[in-house]
Amino acid sequence: MTSDSALNPDSPNPDSPKADSANADSTSPFVPDTIVLVHGLWMTPRSWEFWVPYYEAKGYRVLTPTYPGFEVEVEALRENSDVIAEATVPKTIDHLAAVVTGLEKPPIIMGHSFGGALTQLLIARGLGAAGVCINTAPTEGVRVNPPSQLKALFPILSKPSNAHKAVGFTAEQFHYTFTNTLGVEESNKVYERYHIPAPGSWVWTYGLVANFKPGHQETWVDYAFDDRAPLLFISGGSDHIMPASVSKSNARHYDKSAAHTDYHEFPGRSHFTCGEPGWEAVADYALDWALAHANVSHVRKNEPA
Repeated sequence: MTSDSALNPDSPNPDSPKADSANADSTSPFVPDTIVLVHGLWMTPRSWEFWVPYYEAKGYRVLTPTYPGFEVEVEALRENSDVIAEATVPKTIDHLAAVVTGLEKPPIIMGHSFGGALTQLLIARGLGAAGVCINTAPTEGVRVNPPSQLKALFPILSKPSNAHKAVGFTAEQFHYTFTNTLGVEESNKVYERYHIPAPGSWVWTYGLVANFKPGHQETWVDYAFDDRAPLLFISGGSDHIMPASVSKSNARHYDKSAAHTDYHEFPGRSHFTCGEPGWEAVADYALDWALAHANVSHVRKNEPA
């Protein structure tokens, strides 16, 4: 069950989820006290450095778990990226699930890029009170590959050997892929502050091969599953690597589920939507929606996938 909306962040928004709280899921009055932010590929928890104090100032505990082995700083991961090359989705999702199930109350889970795919996997386990997938990487079965996405991923997919190593972008490639709405100078600052290599195996396996392999892969979810938390998909209208069409298609895969699913597009925003100017509008929309729709009637703590 999916609904669409669009927002111009420079104008009033009468359709804000806060304004529409009367239409929120009525099965539970549950109010989360914790927000879990899951980063994506080529990034670390540092990418949430604006959102953490912003949400904390609103009274929430904010957690930014990283992938197993990524606990060191950006600079150290650039210096030695072996742990990145060895990362796996099963170990990562188990690690994140342990963080969520270890909390006293089910949290709001928000993920950016591949963190959005991981958020979907967590929600599919019956975890969380609400899930927000921001400029998400697709889960298995989403067969949308816009030209800009292929161009963005070409540096990774052009060499089969990249499937066995940690692979990063050059500053120029990063500007096209992540920060195309920024000038070159500002993009370079973002690149130096946040960029790390990503596990090439993830890009190859889940971005190229998953839809062609027989059987379910690690990013498969049951789109028709009803007993889960509400999901919101947020996209950026100028995102090159995960264009709006990818998020919209991913959201529509949940149409057969009775659980609540929404889609929302922010025009003119890049893949770096959580850090580029105007990020507050994205953060506010995500939180307002999550609070309006939080639901814990489905939660199954400590249950394996």
